Amino acid sequence: MGAFSELVPLKHSSYLPIDNGMLDSIHDFVQANPIYHESREIAIGPVACRLYEGDINSYWLSSKKHDTSYQPFFPTWMLSAYSLVHGAKSLGFEQIVDIGSGDGRIAYCAKLLGMDSFGIEIDESLVDLQERISTETGTKYASIKADATRFDYRTLKLSKPMFFISGLPESGEMLAKSVIMNVRSIEQLKHNSGFNFMGSHSMKAYSRDHTSWGWGSIIAQFGLEVLGVVTLPTYWTTDQPFDTAYVYTRFR
Repeated sequence: MGAFSELVPLKHSSYLPIDNGMLDSIHDFVQANPIYHESREIAIGPVACRLYEGDINSYWLSSKKHDTSYQPFFPTWMLSAYSLVHGAKSLGFEQIVDIGSGDGRIAYCAKLLGMDSFGIEIDESLVDLQERISTETGTKYASIKADATRFDYRTLKLSKPMFFISGLPESGEMLAKSVIMNVRSIEQLKHNSGFNFMGSHSMKAYSRDHTSWGWGSIIAQFGLEVLGVVTLPTYWTTDQPFDTAYVYTRFR
C-alpha cells in the first residue's frame, strides 16, 4: 500500500471555487495528520499548490484486523472529501454520517461547512487519529468507535442525514445492506435519509453487479432514488485510468 501523495492549492482561484479560509482549514488537517511526512510547493499550470506525501501502511494493516471491516483504510483526497460533502449539503442534507470514517476527513470537511457530522470507525487506532487531528485543528465533530453494522443510529438524533458508505462495490455490499436496513428500521429516518456509494466506471470481471456503477442491485433492492453522480480522484485510483464514481442516493 505504502506511499501516496496529493495536492492542495495554496490560494483560491477561478479553477477551484473554495475560499482561502476553507483552504487553510484543509491544510490544517493535513499538517496535523501524521500519515503525511513531508511536503513541497509545486505549480500545476497557473495554480500554486502544496504537494503532500505520506504513508498509510501501519493504519492500513491495523484496519484489516477486524472481522467486519469491509474495506481497509484508504484515504480519499482532501479536495474530494470536501467536494463530496459540499454536494450532500447542496442536495439539502443536514447531517453527515461517515461509515468507516478512517482519519475523519469527510466528517471534518462537513464540520467546516457548518453541518453536524459523525464519524463511525471500528478501528481504535484510526479513532485515536481522528481525535488527535480534531484536537490539534480545533475542529470538533463526533468521532465514534463502533461497528457500523450494529450501531444504534437513533442515538445520533438525526433529521436529514447523508450516510457515506466506505466500501467499493465488490467489498462494501454487506456493509451497505446492514447500514441501510438499520436506518430504514428507524421511523424518523426511513423517508429522509440519503446514501453515498463509492462506485466504479470500470467493472472487474469478477464483479457481481455491472449496473449503476456497481450498486444497481442495492439501489433496486431498497428502492433508492439516484440523485446524481460525481467523479473524483482518490488514493486508490492514482494509477488507474478512471477516477472513482460517487453515487448520491436517497430513500424514495
